Amino acid sequence: MELKEKIISSYIAQQDQAIPVNKYVHRLRCEAIDIFEKKGFPTVKEEEWKYTNLIPILRHDYSLFTTQKTSVEHKNIQRYLLDDLDSFRLIFVDGVYSSWLSETTHHGKDICVLSNALSQPKHGAVIENFYGNIAPRHDALSALNTAFAQDGAYVYIPKNTLVEKPIQILYLSTGTNAQMMLHPRNLIVVSEGSHVQIIERHQCLSDNTVLSNSVTEVYAAVNSQVEYFKIQDDRLGASLIDHTFLAQNQNSLCSVNTFSFQGKLIRNNLNFYHRGPGVSSNLKGLTIIRGEQLIDHHTLVDHLHPHCESHEIYKGIFGGKTKGVFNGKIMVHSDAQKTNAFQQNNNILLSKEACIDTKPQLEIFADDVKCSHGCTVGQLNLSALFYLRARGIPEKEAKALLLFAFTEEILQDISIPQLKNRIHKMISNKLDVDLKFEL
Repeated sequence: MELKEKIISSYIAQQDQAIPVNKYVHRLRCEAIDIFEKKGFPTVKEEEWKYTNLIPILRHDYSLFTTQKTSVEHKNIQRYLLDDLDSFRLIFVDGVYSSWLSETTHHGKDICVLSNALSQPKHGAVIENFYGNIAPRHDALSALNTAFAQDGAYVYIPKNTLVEKPIQILYLSTGTNAQMMLHPRNLIVVSEGSHVQIIERHQCLSDNTVLSNSVTEVYAAVNSQVEYFKIQDDRLGASLIDHTFLAQNQNSLCSVNTFSFQGKLIRNNLNFYHRGPGVSSNLKGLTIIRGEQLIDHHTLVDHLHPHCESHEIYKGIFGGKTKGVFNGKIMVHSDAQKTNAFQQNNNILLSKEACIDTKPQLEIFADDVKCSHGCTVGQLNLSALFYLRARGIPEKEAKALLLFAFTEEILQDISIPQLKNRIHKMISNKLDVDLKFEL
């Protein structure tokens, strides 16, 4: 049985066992499975997927539901958390919420589980106003998530609330099922004048094949601030298709920082929608891979209103036979006068077999704007390398220093010291050196 047919039949079979939801969510799920049945998985014939072939990861016979409950000890996942950071924690094991590993709250805000919010009437107004409203319903993979999503993070921050500590969201897969497909779903609603920091990670605990098809919707109200950090450093048998959608209202500030270090295939679809004037959006990404991995970043910033800004910079370091893709689009509509938009993609290739397909795009329909975009693809600066080696620095460390300097622009705005230290250590590991930094 082909994977698509298995998914359709599994959806029908699981309806009797699904967590009870309101009529609105049930209708969304029914519409979503119909869309997926008509469209199926995207192929390289589609413009948005021409550089990323999903066939190799779709050949597996995935389990769509966990067959048994697996317990995980805290000591087994400590390395995947910022354990020295006081934080709220939402941890999911094989798609199921783990209450004893997590730390949630309903005191002055809701930082809890999506399945709980979907089934309780007290959250009904928020769910109907926000759930599924910016994730595009016509997109096959987003629709697949909507049809199958059972659990994930639910964060509702009321008006004028500064969340006192960051939120860590960790999705674990144990490998109990040899091959598994997961559909995590996050809903983040940040009300007027509020501020929140979120760190998200997907992690497989075994070398078995896992495919995660994740969707996150973020709503930033007037004068709110959202800082979102994504750490993607999974095992080589794990693939991730991540869809993140942000709707920003007047004078809001949203930042998404994506660190992609390992995984068989990683596809990031990151979309910002400006829904009022004075909005600021920051998109930063860092990719460091080697071997035969593929990492694809697709971004969109949709400028609909005047006096808005977006700043986007993605950097990549590619070794071995790796492949990178960057497709960034900035849309400036006719009413978006006084827009200030910047986009840059810089890449270093460390081998002859590594490659990057990059396509920064600007579509401007307003006449009073300041917009720029560009990309670079090259190798290490040999003159700079010679300069360092001439001063007694070994070649391996000299190359690492140059590559660290290349990445620093992405790291400098990380506002959580523990996270910045962790990212520095991960970069050292990827570059196979032990460089010390004072942060």
